[in-house]
Amino acid sequence: MSGINIAIVGLGFGAEFIPIYQRHKDANMYAICQRTQSKLDEVGDKFGIEKRYTSYDELLEDPDVHAVHINSPIPDHAAQTIKALKAGKHVACTVPMATSVEDCRQIVQLIKETGLKYMMMETVVYAREFLFMKELYDKGELGKVQFIKASHQQDMDGWPGYWPGLPPMHYATHCVGPVLGLTRGEAEYVSCFGSGTIREEMHSCYGSPFAVETCHIKFKDSDLSAQVYRSLFDVARQYRESIEVYGSKKSVEWPLIEHEPLVMHTAKLPEPEIPSRVETPDFAHYLPEEIQLFTKGGVYGGDTGEDHLSFTQGAGHGGSHPHLVHQFVNMLKTGKDSYPNAIESANITCTGILAHESALKGGELIRLPEWSFRSPGTNGAAKGAGHAHAVPASV
Repeated sequence: MSGINIAIVGLGFGAEFIPIYQRHKDANMYAICQRTQSKLDEVGDKFGIEKRYTSYDELLEDPDVHAVHINSPIPDHAAQTIKALKAGKHVACTVPMATSVEDCRQIVQLIKETGLKYMMMETVVYAREFLFMKELYDKGELGKVQFIKASHQQDMDGWPGYWPGLPPMHYATHCVGPVLGLTRGEAEYVSCFGSGTIREEMHSCYGSPFAVETCHIKFKDSDLSAQVYRSLFDVARQYRESIEVYGSKKSVEWPLIEHEPLVMHTAKLPEPEIPSRVETPDFAHYLPEEIQLFTKGGVYGGDTGEDHLSFTQGAGHGGSHPHLVHQFVNMLKTGKDSYPNAIESANITCTGILAHESALKGGELIRLPEWSFRSPGTNGAAKGAGHAHAVPASV
């Protein structure tokens, strides 16, 4: 496939990706979709996009749309993805894939039936800090990985109406994604505990009282496990998306305060010399030259004077946006899956959904469904195994 026509659905945070697609040599930023006509025209005029839709159904009827990049509110992700796949469109979708295990299953089944491509646009697995740790892992510098830990803590007061009371693990991809993505492992089963309580008026929104949820993840076909924790309301904490990896040779820990350096621990050194602060390099060299500038800025951030809560609280998402675009476009161009594909996205998303179910049952072990595994016997935690892309595709 050449000249891939992309349609972006949802123009709040979604507008960030428009100039990246416009500069990518293998993509055409073909159409945009937004329910509000004034917002649609504002963005369309700004970026010079002629094809504009207020109706998602009408967009899907356009035969010149090859793929949709969905950036709509969380409750719409699954329904819009399923509609697009049934209409014959490839799909990139912001996180999470869905809010139910059944919707994840339907998407995986449609991918198998249609041969279309799906990628969940998980920012953390292409953030520079993650890519730094991934490179250490792929080169064997960590040694044997013994344990992985991640967190996503954020104050969601003041966000749109569907957020209040959301169970923390229902939107856990920013911490589940990196712990599985580092080794390209798969979650086999989970056990999760709720802790504390959010304000009583939010309990009835989703039937969840928990302020914090902490989940242990057992990796399939591996001796490795991971811990992730998540909070959304009534917890005093600066925004933090962290991943920490503990290996036999080296370990890397996330700073406690945003924008401080990572800390690397090196085995067999004298005790005072074991830890060292590490400035994370940028990974623009993984990208085609024309979109490398977007690891440092875009529509939101930089000197534009514009901001979006998802971007500003997320510290710019670690320069991940051009990597996500390149991975998606490259997947469509080559036919070779990028990470995470539909099955991998389902495994990541269902880990969080089932973790909350476990918390409601007092920490009961819950197994991930068989259809969320790539294949029987896949040892995803083995170095370099389990996926075609150990690191992002180069130019």
